[in-house]
Amino acid sequence: MLLTIAVDLKSCLLNVFAILVYKKVDNHIIKQDNVRFLFNIDRIGNMANTAQAKKRARQAEKSRIRNAGQRSNMRTFIKKVLAAIESGDKEQAQAAYKTAVPVIDTAVTKGLVHKNKAARNKSRLNTQVRAMA
Repeated sequence: MLLTIAVDLKSCLLNVFAILVYKKVDNHIIKQDNVRFLFNIDRIGNMANTAQAKKRARQAEKSRIRNAGQRSNMRTFIKKVLAAIESGDKEQAQAAYKTAVPVIDTAVTKGLVHKNKAARNKSRLNTQVRAMA
């Protein structure tokens, strides 16, 4: 009896693991990689009919993945500035702000963020850094 329950529990855990690792959404297999969900690029071609549309779908998927990483990098630099502000060290906050500004500007140049949003982020961060005692 115990052996049967253990085998059933093992198969149940394997099924749950398979569900967590591979999810199927709109006929696309999504593989969970850490926290991010990435589409399986092999299945992109099934949406489009023409070769041109298939190529554009592949390009859009590649750029989506690349943009997600770059946007995450920008947010990481902003969080470093906020963490330095929270710690109360003004020199560290100023240094973090000086390293974050070019990253934010690069995101604007690459079209990841609108220029007004970038200006707003930089202005708010700079105001918080200058307000430190």
